[in-house]
Amino acid sequence: MAKADAVPDVVPTPRHQHLIVTVYGLYARNHDGTFAVADLIQLLGDLGVESAGVRSSVSRLKKRGVLVSLKRGGSAAYKLSPELEDVFSAGDERIFAPRRAQKGDQWLLASFSVPEAQRHLRHKLRTILTRVGCGQVSPGLWIAPGNLAHEVQQQLERAGLMDYVDLFKATHLTEDQIHDKVGQWWDLPSLEALYTDFLDRHQPVLQRWETLEKEASESPELLKQAFADYVPMVTQWRRLPYMDPGLPEEYLPGNWHGVAAQELFTKLHALLGPKALRYAKSVIEAS
Repeated sequence: MAKADAVPDVVPTPRHQHLIVTVYGLYARNHDGTFAVADLIQLLGDLGVESAGVRSSVSRLKKRGVLVSLKRGGSAAYKLSPELEDVFSAGDERIFAPRRAQKGDQWLLASFSVPEAQRHLRHKLRTILTRVGCGQVSPGLWIAPGNLAHEVQQQLERAGLMDYVDLFKATHLTEDQIHDKVGQWWDLPSLEALYTDFLDRHQPVLQRWETLEKEASESPELLKQAFADYVPMVTQWRRLPYMDPGLPEEYLPGNWHGVAAQELFTKLHALLGPKALRYAKSVIEAS
């Protein structure tokens, strides 16, 4: 991430809209991408969101084109926009199966030039490149691990901006300088702070569940608690693999907390994911 687009040091409690998007991404796609409003209100209620907050956030997501309203069995429902299916599918891999680049892999370079008359597109380009995890070498030259080439191209094509961008695969020839350069191209201290916050918030959750696994059976209340712990955890996590493009460990600071955070996410996903899914299905299928 470019330093000009530094992220905050502290992650706030997930906004209602973010929780709703996570719930849709995790559970609605197995049900035609659709939730009845009543089911959505119940699931978000389990996350501490009042019904008025759910309705207000859904209305905002509809205006943004994320959700589409419809009727299902005579009741109000909302469906994920079909146009976003490829975005969610790409996100599955980025979030749940990220790939860390290896030392010696090629880099992706994105060079763009926008005419002065269309300078408003420069901000749009920078926003997209930052969002997919590119670092900034100079105002018109951005960089990422080479394995992100397809995703970067897909995002730019989706936004209709490829006419302004040239993409290259390249090798960095001054290897002795790469460690310092990576620290210039990405805002690693801010990213490290986000990883540290994730660990601080969710390590106690893992410890609690490792104890519960030994002492409790999978009662309905336990599944509900798993859902309540899992969805906010995924909501906080899912932005991090986009901010961190999976840089080689050799180029990162010592004791980089991103590795421990990834391990924690993987453990919690394996432990809570199946339980949370069973709870969500019990709510959806009961309606």
